[in-house]
Amino acid sequence: MNKLDVTEMIFERKRATGMKWSEIADAIGMSEVFTTSACLGMNSLPRDKADTLVKTLGLPQEAAVVLAEYPNKVFSQTVPTDPLIYRFYEIIGVYGQTLKELIHEKGGDGIMSAIDFDMSVDKVPYEKGDRIVVTMSGKFLSYNQW
Repeated sequence: MNKLDVTEMIFERKRATGMKWSEIADAIGMSEVFTTSACLGMNSLPRDKADTLVKTLGLPQEAAVVLAEYPNKVFSQTVPTDPLIYRFYEIIGVYGQTLKELIHEKGGDGIMSAIDFDMSVDKVPYEKGDRIVVTMSGKFLSYNQW
């Protein structure tokens, strides 16, 4: 059993139970974004959280072992065709350099961590149509100079 196998089982159980990512996250006591990412194989869960997740979804115990394993964060280098994911590529294409400039201007020569990181996704009412708000917060890591 590997991470892809476990992800497929999770999607199957999610469909069968009608559970939402937020409900799965609440059941294991972790954030919705991180839980979803771990279920998709891009992060690892602490073993106790993995055990709780497999119990919650009725998965085989071996799935907990896989969910706790360190991931290989390898993803396609081609531009995706899924419209939603493509738009994030487009946002980075259009605003990536702007983000870099503003982060450097405000923080200095460094990067925003994707390791010490939080993210939330919310839907909010808006007069011209509902909005999706993606909030990302990563620790600023300055480059050493020597």
